[in-house]
Amino acid sequence: MPRTELTNVTELRTGNDCAKNLGQELGKFVVTTMKIPWELTKGKLGGNPEAVFMVESMEEHWLDQLVNQIPDCDTVVGIGGGQAIDAAKYISWKKGIRLVSVPTILSVDAFVTPAIGIRRNHEVHYVGNSSPNPLVIDFNLLRTAPPELNIAGIGDLLSIHTATYDWEHAQHKNKSEFPFLANDVATARKILTGLFPILSEIRDNTNKGLMAIVEGYMTINTICLPVGHYRVEEGSEHFIFYELEERLCRPFVHGNIVGLGIYLMSQLQENKFEEIRDVMNEVGLKYQPSNLGINKESLRLSLLTLKNYITQKPNLWYTIINDAQISEKWALESISGLQF
Repeated sequence: MPRTELTNVTELRTGNDCAKNLGQELGKFVVTTMKIPWELTKGKLGGNPEAVFMVESMEEHWLDQLVNQIPDCDTVVGIGGGQAIDAAKYISWKKGIRLVSVPTILSVDAFVTPAIGIRRNHEVHYVGNSSPNPLVIDFNLLRTAPPELNIAGIGDLLSIHTATYDWEHAQHKNKSEFPFLANDVATARKILTGLFPILSEIRDNTNKGLMAIVEGYMTINTICLPVGHYRVEEGSEHFIFYELEERLCRPFVHGNIVGLGIYLMSQLQENKFEEIRDVMNEVGLKYQPSNLGINKESLRLSLLTLKNYITQKPNLWYTIINDAQISEKWALESISGLQF
């Protein structure tokens, strides 16, 4: 297990039903959640929250309104997926109060990352810093979710495949925004290859499979937090997701849309496309456009406008998108094997 002081996790609790009666030890607390995860947890949490807030948006203006509604308390508990956890992180950061994270799905790594993924006019921005104390990984609670929402958690680990390639490409072109660290790339790739033998465990949502995703996220933090960036797991595969979310003005299940990005960008990189595609298929990642509600024309346009999109976003680092030629022919060929 990675050392918690390097993973943005002050305390880690794992086990079947380990969220039971958590509320009884928290003093005055509020909860950020959504309807389904709250229905699943309110009977086992224990204690009486001062207020329960249903997260409706990650737009900054909505979150600021939420912060202004928080009653006197010393703890905020995020229960649910990435948005519920990030909303709790935002409150914790703004109010300076304790954060407790209880993910009910593993579709995104928000429960271990310090920054908060907010939206400004549907554009992703990362702000703030908050650490869970504790992070509660209740296996039985996670298994109440549709299995594909936990499988989606592998998306931000499989993205190492394309993101490390992008960093090496940027270094080769003398365009890397950060000092290139070959050891960090090698360590990240070990996370990736360590998942391959246990894909069936992840697909079946066993304790071992669920914990592999959590430990993968935490190990990424041991790489990324000391250097102050997530270059080893965020690259071109994320950038096409940002373009789609911003242009279509709607969110996606994070790990699934990242999977679509991996499918497309590994082709652009000519980077073991069949191998990583087969891994996503074997584990059951729902990356197909038909799963995501994306039609063929929207995806074609996304690819054709991707180079222009990244040039307008100076905060996006150098990747294969900067140099590769994305023609109409290539775009159509790259999506020809997808399901719409």
